Amino acid sequence: MSQIVSCRELLILRHAKSDWDTNAPSDFERPLNKRGKKDAPRMGRWLHDRCLNPDLILASPAQRARETTLAVAEQLAMPEDAIRWEERIYEASRSTLVEVLREVNDEHRRVLLVGHNPGLESLILYLTAGGDNTPPDYGFFKTATLARIAMPDHWVDVHQGAGQLLELMRPKDIPDDA
Repeated sequence: MSQIVSCRELLILRHAKSDWDTNAPSDFERPLNKRGKKDAPRMGRWLHDRCLNPDLILASPAQRARETTLAVAEQLAMPEDAIRWEERIYEASRSTLVEVLREVNDEHRRVLLVGHNPGLESLILYLTAGGDNTPPDYGFFKTATLARIAMPDHWVDVHQGAGQLLELMRPKDIPDDA
């Protein structure tokens, strides 16, 4: 397999664990649970400690994704105006997520996409098709999991197999002293 050399990187983060036992009037309004409130900032600290600050955050406006995004942004000391709340990300298909990414301006070298399954998992498999590090099947992208993917030189060039999975990190894989 040829090595993709790129200065662009896509960080894909699934929202942290949500609370199913609330009186939220809709799925869209479901908040994070206790574990989610712990895992979201943990992932933000992990990104910060590795100097993986994004230039832009594209996030679903659903409550659980919003809470996850704001917790991560706080750990990265990113202002809220660096976040673009994108309604299309909520319940998005892979093709919609690709469309959202193709619209990103090339001034953004590293983008963090925060959203939901099954769309995010499908996007990762699509972008890294045929890659040695591509997870073998669905169900690998649990809540608060982050994928780092090297991307082509231009966001408009996002297509099947265009990325290379660099890393897949889950909150439980981060040492407690990290």
